[in-house]
Amino acid sequence: MDNLVNILYIIAFAMFIYGLMGLTGPKTAVRGNWIAAVGMGLAVVATLIAVRDTGNWILIVAGLVIGVVLGVPPARYTKMTAMPQLVAAFNGVGGGTVALIAWAEFLDTTGFSSFKHGEEPTVHIIVGSLFAAIIGSISFWGSLIAFGKLQEILPGKPIGVGKLQQPLNLLLLVVAVVAAVVIGIGAADGGAPWWWMVLLLLAAGVLGLMVVLPIGGADMPVVISLLNALTGLSAAAAGLALNNTAMIVAGMIVGASGTILTNLMAKAMNRSIPAIVAGGFGGGGTAPGASDGEQKQAKATSAADAAIQMAYANQVIVVPGYGMAVAQAQHAVKEMASLLEAKGVEVKYAIHPVAGRMPGHMNVLLAEAEVSYDALKEMDDINGEFGRTDVALVIGANDVTNPAAREDSSSPIYGMPVLNVDQARSVIVLKRSMNSGFAGIDNPLFYADHTSMLFGDAKKSVGAVTEELKAL
Repeated sequence: MDNLVNILYIIAFAMFIYGLMGLTGPKTAVRGNWIAAVGMGLAVVATLIAVRDTGNWILIVAGLVIGVVLGVPPARYTKMTAMPQLVAAFNGVGGGTVALIAWAEFLDTTGFSSFKHGEEPTVHIIVGSLFAAIIGSISFWGSLIAFGKLQEILPGKPIGVGKLQQPLNLLLLVVAVVAAVVIGIGAADGGAPWWWMVLLLLAAGVLGLMVVLPIGGADMPVVISLLNALTGLSAAAAGLALNNTAMIVAGMIVGASGTILTNLMAKAMNRSIPAIVAGGFGGGGTAPGASDGEQKQAKATSAADAAIQMAYANQVIVVPGYGMAVAQAQHAVKEMASLLEAKGVEVKYAIHPVAGRMPGHMNVLLAEAEVSYDALKEMDDINGEFGRTDVALVIGANDVTNPAAREDSSSPIYGMPVLNVDQARSVIVLKRSMNSGFAGIDNPLFYADHTSMLFGDAKKSVGAVTEELKAL
């Protein structure tokens, strides 16, 4: 039976990796997700076989049923606009689970003093459990704050305690580490009192809150990825403590992929991960339309004028943002693009790495509308084409098109690579209002001489443009 368990684990690991490879492209993502899910099912079966003699089958099965009942409905019925919140919530559940596992191990072994059947705790078991407790608790509570900001239960702007923020975070980390050291030392001397573990979990939990609260909305996609990486690392550590190969491998895969993605996104924003964790980005801003003491006004346009501009263009670049996700306008955009292409207009899509509120948000939406993957261009590939583009159509993208990131050293997003939309011959911006984006800062692009604003719901506006194109 032990050999069977190992064989099932190996098959599951191979399916994890193969499924993850499928997630690199929209065409294979669904299949890759199913493959990885089947692999996880095999890992669960292997684990049930491995614990067949412990008498905990009823509790395990009950946990699985509860998890399915609670997890399937939001996964099936959550709209794409709320998918970032769902990712943050599910990720937080993973981190919280790991922290609870570490707590259960601590209680089950009477403070790590001795294991069942007379086994003495080894260093890797103690260290793995304590590491998992700290990181898992940070991930859980940090993910709750990320969920609150994305759901707009909490303000998207940074919330902190000023200059005391970093010293307070350092103090909380020191308290958690000291508690872990005391518990580890106490394991060799009859076990540590239970309240040391409670202190560790509380300090790490408050640290998770205090780390994410001061981070502004514009950094949320990176925060989600970072918390995901932390959850993976904590799961791997818990697997090491439990001698569970499935948790070790799955946790390392999640931790490694999340770390790589976090690093790539931070580079795309020209920011370091420590700078993001330090917080303070997004929440400032300039007065709307302020320029040399004058108040500028944005120029409004109509669907008919927008249709004429694009119908007679050689190239149109669509720049999707969170506004497109909110309006669920991706299918309408695809229909409009098809009409333009039928008229001989070349249509491309400019995708910023942090457009939307989670990594790959725009890619998923457009793939759902069956937009050709070849038409989706990453920022580095498309930025050089704006200068020879007749019309750039911006759909609800604010911060990733803000030229202040290049030109205004006082801007909170100065130095962040953005899409060079302002270099197009004409810019049409679809927005509900002149409100600022998730970072809370104004965009000078909206007041440029070659920019016009088409106000209203993005889906209705694109639909109106499409009807005008049909009449041309």
